[in-house]
Amino acid sequence: MRHGTHNFPLPREFEWRLPRGPRSVGRARSLLAEQARAWKVPDDVADTAVLLLSELMTNAVRHGRAPAGREVGARCVLDGSVFRVEVADASGVLPCPREAGPGDESGRGLALVELLADAWGSYSRPYGIGKTVWIELALPGAEPDGAPPGDGGPLR
Repeated sequence: MRHGTHNFPLPREFEWRLPRGPRSVGRARSLLAEQARAWKVPDDVADTAVLLLSELMTNAVRHGRAPAGREVGARCVLDGSVFRVEVADASGVLPCPREAGPGDESGRGLALVELLADAWGSYSRPYGIGKTVWIELALPGAEPDGAPPGDGGPLR
């Protein structure tokens, strides 16, 4: 082993940007599913990640009130025992779960995120432009490495 090298795998990251429009939700799902397959993420984890990405992208498209031409960014990170997915948009309004009534046609997305994600949250992006919402899913049988995923840099 050469000086300065190590034997543990580096995080794998994949990032993309899409127009802030309804068609981008399906495109983001396809890109994430394809990347998860390439990384051999277990099907159940990948399926959950794709579902939750769909919710986050839909929220960014519907509620991310931002000037025309702004894009929505997405990023996935496979790091040790965690598969992390992030969605960034130009709106500074952080998500807040709400209770949807029986007759409501929307408002259940973040409840689904809370139910299915092992962890989730949001933060304001650097320089005061927008926010990033993230979810994390544990990989079955993987050993936690003790370091939070995505420490290599947030989606900007």
